[in-house]
Amino acid sequence: MQKNNKVILFQGDSITDGNRDRGTDLNHVLGHSYAYMIAGKLGHTCAEQNPLFINRGVSGDRVSDLYARWNEDAISLKPDVLSILIGVNDAWRITSEEPSGVTDRFERAYRHLLTETKEVLPQSKLVLCEPFILKTGATVAKWEQWTDLISAYQSIVRELAREFDAVHVPLQDAFDAAAGRREEAYWLWDGVHPTAAGHHLIAERWLEVVSDSGLLQQLGLN
Repeated sequence: MQKNNKVILFQGDSITDGNRDRGTDLNHVLGHSYAYMIAGKLGHTCAEQNPLFINRGVSGDRVSDLYARWNEDAISLKPDVLSILIGVNDAWRITSEEPSGVTDRFERAYRHLLTETKEVLPQSKLVLCEPFILKTGATVAKWEQWTDLISAYQSIVRELAREFDAVHVPLQDAFDAAAGRREEAYWLWDGVHPTAAGHHLIAERWLEVVSDSGLLQQLGLN
């Protein structure tokens, strides 16, 4: 087997998970989310560089859940690129008034996670994707609370990206624009989880922003 030159790790919740296989089935090991689409595009165009794509998204996770499994699912993998998309479940626990959402730990847990990552993996490049929602399905009943929370999380992600020298991938504006073309549920079927079209939107924006940042060229993946 040819040695993989670069490791690209995707982390997050169900949006990243994409119902991925937990074994070694190469038909499904990357799941069926934006991560799979990005891996398909870069894996094709950069075949000579033989990059390795890993998906460790877990459905239902909040930022604090990421940290609980960070050694196994991030640090030990020593990724060259670590892409994170998280936040919707932090908001969901709060809007649902669940006991796990009594305090909002999004910012403190996220900063703690990134601080440790930078200490242990100083060479790994970070890509922070902002969480997003649209007004349909699960978000309608408490839309104002949802928008307040997600807007705050988007600001936090933007600031953390600046603080930790990460590539920041904005997504809300892309979904807002897409909702002008077709109804919200066409992109996020329940206001939170993307359809195939929604995942493709994320993948295209990720590739655009990360490419424009020079990160892919720096790693020889262009």
